[in-house]
Amino acid sequence: MHALGRAGGICDCGEVSDSPESLGETTAGWPILGQFVAHDITADRSGLSARTNTAELRNARSPQLNLECLYGDGPVGHPFLYQRNDPAKFLLGADGADLQRNAEGIALIGDPRNDSHLLMSQLHLAMLKAHNLFVEEARLAGVANDRVFDEAARQLRWHYQWSVVNEFLPVLVGQELAEQVLRDGPQWFRPGHRGFIPLEFADAAYRYGHSQIRHLYQLNLQTEPVPLFPDLLGFRPVSRSRMVDWNLFFDRPGTTSAQRSKKIDGKLVSSLIRLPVDLTGDVEIDEYHSLAVRDLQRGQGVGLPSGEAVARHLGVTPLTEEEVGIASTGWHGETPLWYYILREADIRTGGNRLGPIGGVIVAEVLVGLIDADETSFRRSSPEWQPSKTLIERLVG
Repeated sequence: MHALGRAGGICDCGEVSDSPESLGETTAGWPILGQFVAHDITADRSGLSARTNTAELRNARSPQLNLECLYGDGPVGHPFLYQRNDPAKFLLGADGADLQRNAEGIALIGDPRNDSHLLMSQLHLAMLKAHNLFVEEARLAGVANDRVFDEAARQLRWHYQWSVVNEFLPVLVGQELAEQVLRDGPQWFRPGHRGFIPLEFADAAYRYGHSQIRHLYQLNLQTEPVPLFPDLLGFRPVSRSRMVDWNLFFDRPGTTSAQRSKKIDGKLVSSLIRLPVDLTGDVEIDEYHSLAVRDLQRGQGVGLPSGEAVARHLGVTPLTEEEVGIASTGWHGETPLWYYILREADIRTGGNRLGPIGGVIVAEVLVGLIDADETSFRRSSPEWQPSKTLIERLVG
């Protein structure tokens, strides 16, 4: 696995630029939103107190797309996230260009992982601003003051959930599969009443986005394109000149002007194959600077089945050895699930979206988690529609 994922290995796409041949149809913002979703569903603390012990914490977590990473324990439990004179609103950085930060530049937010790089911290900031706008809209609509925070949070959560299933999923798995799972419900995933995150999702299929990261990103019309790492490394202040223009990351309705993501093809750009020490810490084995090596070993560590085994289980014809393309490296046996899903996307869809195995796993888990949440829009008000989608609000 070190040989597959290390610098110069088969997962390394080298220093090739973001050419039209390497880029897919997906806009550059969707993989960033995908990372935000990943943090959201793995950081849920609903119903926990400061005295919750480790065992209770493990048992109490119920993964939901509920923006726990934004709200924390709310204005009472986490008052440092909110404005002193208007606790229904989030507190932002001094000029609104960045998150609030401590004296060492570390963001004061509900989930510190959302400060890992500038694109994530700016997306988190955009979500905070969206909540604050919903607060203003609630007040204009005459919502009682003691209900304004709850109403704004509900609006943002429902807009977020709606965009995940109606915009994000169709782009990622295809319109047909997304509609099928939304209509018929999960056929393989059994979330139960509380929901859970399967290892095949967390440690393989939902790591598809690592292959979509571009070599370079242009933040706004005044900046030059730069790599994600080290140039956009987080845990430090963001100046107004580096604010993200989300029109460069998501298409406005009727336009295709945003930057495109790299294709899902089993290869990662140099900034992910050679992660900076600020992210990895000091490592004894040099290969651990590669996110590909980390992904491969993560799957092995939890005992994931091979990609071919999952394909057979779901009744899908597996990729051939030639299509997977790692036999020439000396690899023997079936394919690690994470790498298989990336190669499946490349072979079956040209790298523009997930293939049948990856698509089913991701679509069924995300829809299953939303449907297991009795407060979600699909459970509370299935016919609800946003007046303006979350993405439309982000791009202005």
